[in-house]
Amino acid sequence: MAGKSGAPWWAHLMMYAGGLTMVVAGATAAVAQFASTTAENAVPTEDILGNAQAEVEEIKGPLNILVLGVDKQGDSTRSDTMILVHINEDLTETTMVSLPRDLWVEIPDCGPGFNNDPCENKINHSASISGDWEVTRPNVVQTIYDLTGVQFHLGATVDFEGFLGLVDMVGEIELCPWHEIQSIHGDKQTFPKGCAMYDKDESLDLIRQRYGWSWDSDWEEGRGGDYGRQAMQQQAIKSLLKAFKEKGYLTDPGKLTEILEGFGDSLTIDKPEEWSVTDLAVNLRDIDPESITSVQVPSTPDQTVMGGETISIVKTHEGAEQEAADALWDALQNDTLDQWMTQNPDWVKTPGKTSTETPAETESETTD
Repeated sequence: MAGKSGAPWWAHLMMYAGGLTMVVAGATAAVAQFASTTAENAVPTEDILGNAQAEVEEIKGPLNILVLGVDKQGDSTRSDTMILVHINEDLTETTMVSLPRDLWVEIPDCGPGFNNDPCENKINHSASISGDWEVTRPNVVQTIYDLTGVQFHLGATVDFEGFLGLVDMVGEIELCPWHEIQSIHGDKQTFPKGCAMYDKDESLDLIRQRYGWSWDSDWEEGRGGDYGRQAMQQQAIKSLLKAFKEKGYLTDPGKLTEILEGFGDSLTIDKPEEWSVTDLAVNLRDIDPESITSVQVPSTPDQTVMGGETISIVKTHEGAEQEAADALWDALQNDTLDQWMTQNPDWVKTPGKTSTETPAETESETTD
């Protein structure tokens, strides 16, 4: 079956849907009283969005946030976990849209191998043109902006250490595989079907998996391969936010500061200069972590030929899929996601039925 190719091993998170929403979900007026300078200094800033940043003054909905998961190895930084987070006009409801790493798109700069010319390729290729994040980042953002036309009010990057540190703060998070899955990493742990509590290492291992989501039912339910990985990642975000809320991190100013400081250099943000982290916390205090909705980009597995080799991709096909995708980008920009989800329920991802079907033949184990 096409479309079962990989995602980065660190595809742990996109945690700024944490980084912002955690800072804000369930926060109370007490947040406004803790030292603003402490909060500001806890989170480094950088220019992430470039010309994809929306022009804004006051904090009001709707808001669109671009989250990039990054992998820092030595002097090299790359990203191919990309999430669009939308908060509605009332600042009460959050929707996450994960861009499949194998989504076939137009990329403005395809790197030295393409004479730095535009090309069509998997979206994660936009993040591989250079080991220099200052070169790669604007290419990734421009690729996403060209694809969606969405302007973002906030941007964030987060790396592997940020996720591990945050899970460690709460001890364990709940994850619910819809069928048994065996890890292809390390000790090749088997994760049973159903909900269980997992520590930082186990949860990271589980949400890295993609090859195990290869049952026939996975593909029938739209959760095969990388789609399954996305579903588990989004579970992890919601579960982590819920755990922080239950442990009082989101209503205790001191604990809230611990979350921000817990990210360390693992989180950077791009926000309007006029906006403080404290103001964000107060304005977004009514978001409920358990009400976050997950949306899949209208697309299905496919294959194409590149360099004489057949490769697996994910593609938004002409016709109904393209119409739904175009409408999704418009809905993000115009805050009409409620209408879009009513008209396109097949692309709205909610916890599905667990499956007892026999696994289809799986791919050979490979490294990420």
